[in-house]
Amino acid sequence: MSNEALALRGPVHGTADARRVAIGSSVGAVIETYDFIGFGTAAALYLGKAFFPGADPLAGTLASFATLGVGFAARPLGGFIGGHLGDRLGRKPVLVASLVAMGLATFAIGLLPTYAQVGLLAPALLVTVRIIQGIAFGAEWGGAILMAYEHAPWKSKGKFTGMVQSGFPVGLLLANLVFLVSVHLGGSWAWRVPFLASIVLVAVGIVIRSKVPESPVFENVKDAGQITKAPIVEVIKHDWRNIVRGIGLRIAETAGYAVSVTYMISYLNSKHLANTAETLVALCIASAIGIWATTAWGQLTDRIGRRPIYIWSSLFAVLFGVPMFLLVNTGLFLFVIATIVIAYAVCQNSLAGVQGAWFPELFRANTRSSGASLAYQISAMISGFTPFITTILFVWLGWLGPALLFSLYGAIGLWAALSTRETWGRAVREAAAKATAETPHEVRA
Repeated sequence: MSNEALALRGPVHGTADARRVAIGSSVGAVIETYDFIGFGTAAALYLGKAFFPGADPLAGTLASFATLGVGFAARPLGGFIGGHLGDRLGRKPVLVASLVAMGLATFAIGLLPTYAQVGLLAPALLVTVRIIQGIAFGAEWGGAILMAYEHAPWKSKGKFTGMVQSGFPVGLLLANLVFLVSVHLGGSWAWRVPFLASIVLVAVGIVIRSKVPESPVFENVKDAGQITKAPIVEVIKHDWRNIVRGIGLRIAETAGYAVSVTYMISYLNSKHLANTAETLVALCIASAIGIWATTAWGQLTDRIGRRPIYIWSSLFAVLFGVPMFLLVNTGLFLFVIATIVIAYAVCQNSLAGVQGAWFPELFRANTRSSGASLAYQISAMISGFTPFITTILFVWLGWLGPALLFSLYGAIGLWAALSTRETWGRAVREAAAKATAETPHEVRA
């Protein structure tokens, strides 16, 4: 591969701000995941009773999971908006704006009246703020991951984007720690406090993100006059196949997570296999391990490529679906912890660790934000409604339904990985190593 082609990845040695940008992007990912994933925990444990009361607990759970899905359904719109603005105006403005919108919507959830207070207005308000959450979260990822990717050294793209992706398990850990503490408050405070507390994190995140510099790749595209007027149209026209592949790659990770974590919380609780506190402890352990695991998986892609990890991890997910439920069905707390750790740190984190570097490399620099965002967020519609679908499958087939669905998602990811080109193969790695050795380390963009 020529140095000109590699140059689309940014400066050879990265910028002087590469680590600071990665940390800033990661902090934003922590906050937004805390906000967005916290809703999933609340939906599984509390929101059905608060906003969709009724004689049948299953109906309330289905309704709360449907509301969870609405937020995911809105994410492609956020990806569309954020991707377009990221390619037109820059990556940084999208970072800040999405964080502000996400934070305000999440804080508002903590203030919402319940069904007992205002009737049908309560679920209507919940759905509205959930849509705003979804749009903001959909816009966030593309800007955050591209900022880290385009500032990072050629040889360490996986490492630096893995740092950003590790913000998601940090956010998951924080959310579950807060819920673990708030469960003792009782009443509506058990779910209100985690949402209200997010405003502190948002303030910190805005300060950090406002200080990071714009992407050098975007600046080069702008200086060269290569900014396209309709990046969404261009990327769909020229790279629709990569968007489809990206959707398949993401389904294995995000929809698999929806079965193995989001739905699993409800399953363990409803079948009395683990109480709320035990479930949250298991999630906290998995999240803590996932912080290290996601970065490690990303760094491993710099050594062996993006594609091999995705293939083997997806294959493992295919095989793990049935054993996953057999393990938790024992009701042994140790097995519950082990199952959630494997499902998260291996099945989910390995795929997330690869995506940060692989997705940007599938698209051209001037449509990269749009292409990566669309591929990443369209799959969210499927994952968002997966807990709802999984609950119905359980009614129909018992635990085997969710288990087979998890394996199916892994199979989709396996197909996508096999049909997607390797962007960091041996020849490319050798070319990058040669360019790195020949380029003075002091030369930075």
